[in-house]
Amino acid sequence: MITSSLLDIEHERALKKAEKDAQDKIYLTGNFDPSLNKNFIEVPLEYSISGYKMYLRKETLNAFLKMAEVANNNGIELKIASATRNFDYQKNLWNNKWTGYTFVDGKDLSKSIPDGLGRFKKILEYSSVPGISRHHWGTEIDINDANPEYFETQKGKEVYEWLTQNAPLFGFCQPYNSKEDSKRTGFNEEKWHWSYLPLAKDFSKRYKELIKDTDINGFLGEEYVPSLNLINDYIFSINPACL
Repeated sequence: MITSSLLDIEHERALKKAEKDAQDKIYLTGNFDPSLNKNFIEVPLEYSISGYKMYLRKETLNAFLKMAEVANNNGIELKIASATRNFDYQKNLWNNKWTGYTFVDGKDLSKSIPDGLGRFKKILEYSSVPGISRHHWGTEIDINDANPEYFETQKGKEVYEWLTQNAPLFGFCQPYNSKEDSKRTGFNEEKWHWSYLPLAKDFSKRYKELIKDTDINGFLGEEYVPSLNLINDYIFSINPACL
């Protein structure tokens, strides 16, 4: 009788763990609508570059707003160019680049790089395939302009200098820093991309526990995933300060 009760308890625990793992997997790969998730909040339009509705985890947005206020007092304007991007949103971005609908470096990649694996790697320089983007988590913010050229301007240089000195004070870290400085692989440097570490660290750890290469699918070019080590060489190849 006791043995039977213990087995029932263990079975219930296993079921609860499996259910939580499944829910976490859905979240981490972006298969949800942030506008319907109670942990997310809409970004105030005055802080949005695009003017479109964007969402972040409440903790991320609150930290950003505090940082933006201090930055403004220092003569630096911070706005959000991109926030949470779920699987479907990221899939649209990826597929448009894959088919040539959206140009990359001024080119239709479907014509300039007909080789699928080569095209896959080219898009990966700055864009994630859906399912491995940190932007799924509600912890990531693209600040002011998601283009390298902006950060070569005087204004962009001033913004980046302020962020590197002050963003860590508010919990933010630049995950994709210079490859030369950190010897990392994967995505190119993104001076605009900042991660809210108090949440992102836990999500990153959970992602490593749950997600496998076989979970990365559902977009154009998915057949090339086995040829690349996307999880280790991209999502976890980040600035050591953000680990």
